[in-house]
Amino acid sequence: MTLKIVGAMAMGAICGHFFVDPAYLPYFESAADWGLRLLIFTVGLDLGSNENLGRQVKTLPKTALAIPFLIAVGSIIGAVGVNLILDSHPLEAAAVGGGFGWYSLSAVLIAQTYDVTLGALAFLTNIFREVLAITSIPWIAAKLGHLPAIAPGGATAMDVTLPIISQSTDQQTTLVAFYSGTVLTLMVPVLVPFLLKLARLFT
Repeated sequence: MTLKIVGAMAMGAICGHFFVDPAYLPYFESAADWGLRLLIFTVGLDLGSNENLGRQVKTLPKTALAIPFLIAVGSIIGAVGVNLILDSHPLEAAAVGGGFGWYSLSAVLIAQTYDVTLGALAFLTNIFREVLAITSIPWIAAKLGHLPAIAPGGATAMDVTLPIISQSTDQQTTLVAFYSGTVLTLMVPVLVPFLLKLARLFT
């Protein structure tokens, strides 16, 4: 599956560079949105067709509730760790990591309320996170286990990367992924401004 994903992305890049007129890009973006909705709809169909879904939800380990918060902590610690190489302000790095893959919102929040350059960095960082998640989730699920495969997607585990998680794991993990992505998504508009406020205070 990873090879199929990488191959599709490579073909898209080649077609976009050599064959597709940029004027048609909005149509492709609209088609991609509808394609994503269809994928998520099929995930919902798969979950809903399972007569034991309620029982599976009840048997989920209580530790599953902590997964989005562990992902949040890991994302921020990772961003601050990379900051040691980039030598920027640790709280600025934390705000970038606090986007959890939601590049459209976190980048805008940072650019409009703090710094345009840092907003651009947040955009690129979270774009790369999504791309890496898309390509790495199948491998992680196969080699490290189902629950670890949720982490790379971050906030996108409720939408963009949910179909990939569903294909690579099982129905229980898909439920946990949707829950985790939803919680992380709700955290972004609260956490990023909070971290930026702290960065102003300690700069």
